[in-house]
Amino acid sequence: MFSNYLIGLREGLEASLVVCILIAYLVKTDRRDALGPVWGGIAIAVLLALGFGSVLEFGSQELTFKAQEALGGSLSILAVGLVTWMVFWMRRTARHLKSELHGRLDAALAMGTGALVATAFLAVGREGLETALFVWASVHAAGDGTPRPLIGVALGLATAVLLGWLFYRGALRINLAKFFTWTGGMLVVVAAGVLAYGVHDLQEADWVPGLTDKAFDVSGTIPPDSWYGTLLKGVFNFQPDPTVVQVTVWLLYLVPTLALFLAPVGFGSGKGKVKTPDEARGDASGEQGAARPSDTPRP
Repeated sequence: MFSNYLIGLREGLEASLVVCILIAYLVKTDRRDALGPVWGGIAIAVLLALGFGSVLEFGSQELTFKAQEALGGSLSILAVGLVTWMVFWMRRTARHLKSELHGRLDAALAMGTGALVATAFLAVGREGLETALFVWASVHAAGDGTPRPLIGVALGLATAVLLGWLFYRGALRINLAKFFTWTGGMLVVVAAGVLAYGVHDLQEADWVPGLTDKAFDVSGTIPPDSWYGTLLKGVFNFQPDPTVVQVTVWLLYLVPTLALFLAPVGFGSGKGKVKTPDEARGDASGEQGAARPSDTPRP
């Protein structure tokens, strides 16, 4: 449940910050007439994400067992790829997110209502689709037949919405750079578990060999139905009897990905890089300037 809460919190907060930045900029520039189209684009993006998740869940139930396993494994790997790209992208560009969104919004305002709807839809829709896919893959990996994973996601999203509202009202300020670094690192660990389980699904579908070659079996020490076994599975997608291929894939993904993610932002890019004025201002503000709509007027 914790891993799903983390997914909902992390992905939901990104979307909440995007919404806050868009709305705050329109209020600040006295373009409240554009709020309707922007909220319309956001609503369409949310409905699309919900529809996508529903198609994944109910559409897969009509497939045969092997087809379900092949689909689940393939989508799990795709979800891990998207989430990995997302955490690195946010780590690299969070400082400039505000100015980037402002530029897109200025261009959309000049083009008209349709462009505003499209801008809001694209800004939030990507987060929504990524969230729907990764949540589905994580819930599929949990596979305990209870609503706990979905409850965790719902609680995470609710927390993200509350934090976004508090940011907008100026009632809360945290170091978002550190927040996204810590949650991103934990999300990489969760993604490693989803990836390993996705490989197991592909082995069940006979797409990947080695289903009977177990790396170890600690089912007697850590029973899957025990409270600590359930906790490990819920947080890390831990499996007491993984195959050799699963463990290999887990290690090959987790170790280098986590090392690269936790390395300094400028690692490998050269110390003599000249910073833009926006980058310099971001450094001076503790890398929080990209997501502080609290400096804007309130509606």
